[in-house]
Amino acid sequence: MKEHQVQLRVRYSETDQMGVVYHGSYVPYFEIGRVEWLRNKGVSYKELEESGVALPIVSMTLNYKKPARYDDLLTVITKFKSQSSVKIEFDCEIRNENNELLTTAHFILVFVDIKLGKAIAPPKAIFELIKEG
Repeated sequence: MKEHQVQLRVRYSETDQMGVVYHGSYVPYFEIGRVEWLRNKGVSYKELEESGVALPIVSMTLNYKKPARYDDLLTVITKFKSQSSVKIEFDCEIRNENNELLTTAHFILVFVDIKLGKAIAPPKAIFELIKEG
């Protein structure tokens, strides 16, 4: 599956005084989408880290189209874009209950050996799961 969707509701603490989602709140929304995309593929991020592998973001681009607001039910859509020897890329978007496009994003993450702090190829089992998209 190249795409995964997860829904979440905007909490008051994620908004400004006008009830609009603060721009920094979108990054955790997209993280939820990526973690759930991996989980849907059978990869637990927690277990990945326990095995000594991290997956930090090395690049992200966000484009805000329309604001999300307090109590909106949002759909975070995470789409696998590509994978190289050490990197994985995702295109993401957030839509509201009316299916209006609110925000788009592109993320590049790198598999890293936690102890060495160096980029590595993903473990073979994970590589096989992810390469299916």
